[in-house]
This record gives sequence, C-alpha cells and structure tokens, in this order.
Amino acid sequence: MSLSSLALAQEATTQTSMAGGGLVAIGSALAIGLAALGGTLGQGRAADAALSGIARNPTAADKVFTPMIIALALIEFQAIMGFIIAYVLSGKV
Repeated sequence: MSLSSLALAQEATTQTSMAGGGLVAIGSALAIGLAALGGTLGQGRAADAALSGIARNPTAADKVFTPMIIALALIEFQAIMGFIIAYVLSGKV
C-alpha cells in the first residue's frame, strides 16, 4: 500500500504563471501611486502649518523655516523610496 504512492508519484514541475507578473506590476504601480499621494498630502499639510505659524507670528519665521525644510525633505524621501521600491519590483516582471 505504501509503495503505490511512490510508484504513482510525479515529478514536481515549476510553472511560471503570468498572474504573478501582473500582480507585481500592480504592486509597483500602487507603491509609486500611494507614495506620491502621501508625499503631496504631507507636504501640503506641512507647508500649511508652517505658513500659518509664520502668518500668526512673523518674527518666528527664521525659527520655523529650517524645520519646515527638513520636514519637507523627509517627506520627499518617502516619495523617492516609493519610486525605488516600484523600480525594484518592476524588474521582477
């Protein structure tokens, strides 16, 4: 009884399906799209908060400007990382 399963066993085959490549393409498109969306929303909110703070207290413009630029650079880095991830994933299609 136990030998019958060995006799009827088939070799394992690896099949590549086109569905996997399509899902990677969708994943990379979502990565860049969501990174761009998040980056633009974050930069808009950061600029709004900084400019409204400067409008309320114009003498604090020097103290607000540098942290705003650093925050905008970090937000932009997020969008660039989304692009890099999408580029790496698109190489697997």
